[in-house]
Amino acid sequence: MTATTRPAEGAFHAASTNNRPLLARIEVFDSLEAAAPAWRTLETGDVLATAYQRLDFLALWQRHIGTPDVIAPCIAVAFDAGGAPAALLPLGRHSSHGLKVLGFLGGKHSNFNLGIWRRDVAAVVTEADLRRFLAALEGRGDALILYNQPMRWRDTANPLALLPHHVSPSMAYRGPLRPDFEELLKERTSNSTRYKMRKKVKSLTNKAGPVAFSQAEGADATRRVVHEFFAQKSARMQAMGMEDVFGAADVRAFIEAGVCASLPDGKPVIEIYELTAGGEVVATMGGMVRDGRFSAMFNSIPADKFRSESPGEQLLVNMIRTCCERGLTTFDLGVGEASYKDMFCPDEEPLFDTCLPLSTRGHALVAIERAKSAVKRTVKQNKSLWSAVVRARQWRAALSRKN
Repeated sequence: MTATTRPAEGAFHAASTNNRPLLARIEVFDSLEAAAPAWRTLETGDVLATAYQRLDFLALWQRHIGTPDVIAPCIAVAFDAGGAPAALLPLGRHSSHGLKVLGFLGGKHSNFNLGIWRRDVAAVVTEADLRRFLAALEGRGDALILYNQPMRWRDTANPLALLPHHVSPSMAYRGPLRPDFEELLKERTSNSTRYKMRKKVKSLTNKAGPVAFSQAEGADATRRVVHEFFAQKSARMQAMGMEDVFGAADVRAFIEAGVCASLPDGKPVIEIYELTAGGEVVATMGGMVRDGRFSAMFNSIPADKFRSESPGEQLLVNMIRTCCERGLTTFDLGVGEASYKDMFCPDEEPLFDTCLPLSTRGHALVAIERAKSAVKRTVKQNKSLWSAVVRARQWRAALSRKN
């Protein structure tokens, strides 16, 4: 175990009941294993954290994608005066343009990045406290670049929003759930929409056979469904002229490990679901659950089959029904704008990015990252520009198929 310990120098001015500093020291760990005891303690308490900051999830990601020679863990943990962990930033260090960059572990496979904060700490932490927290990272990187951070989580402000930041290029989208699914469905859809949904189920049944929805359970079933997901996603991304972000061997190994691995409570790290018609998989979805919220990570439908039957919509309706029956309170479809999200995820979830230099050399990289983010945001929020990008991708895909 390698850890750097620094006193908080009176930082984190929140006071405990005996007026001692709430956060008394900060340690930086070079491995997930070394940080695990503090991490596990935080996870079992009342904390602000998304499913993407769960140790079991990030350990799999680091094993298959991060790896020490690509991304070196740099886990910053703050402890209170009694020695109990109070906050944790699951960071990793990678090289970019010859500089060392610190960012959240999970990379582009994490829709939300938040860190783990005890709620009593999150309620009172100040910008000065955060800067002393980050001072423990000095010498470990040239820049701190943190993407896709929610402004609020579980009705509490994200402490890192106290630092200088800018709006992320895209929003995330979520929606509330209710114990009564039928009541929620009536609230979110019209009579004519529900009639069309029933017709689509009937049409799919007539074309392919009985329609069934289920969660894959057991190693064989989960591997079968995840392999169907890979095949469907690859074909669809190729048709859309987009990079298949799930095509790399290390990414596929990570996803397969996630659907097969279990949390301490026995539930899968990543849950995966399928919609079948006559035994054929016509839609899939994978996601994670934490604190009453289902966060969808990925989904797929066949590239060219059953378009008029909308199998993705049929799977989504069944997913929402299942989440309501489980007593979950929130459902999200991750980051990025898409029309299919409107039905059950109508609420925008603002995200922000943090780009801060940690050394003199880091200033130039931070300026570049901020500029790139501004361009992406401009394109994605301008319907005409974004439509042009989509058309260009489709044209490129069609040209590639001809050649």
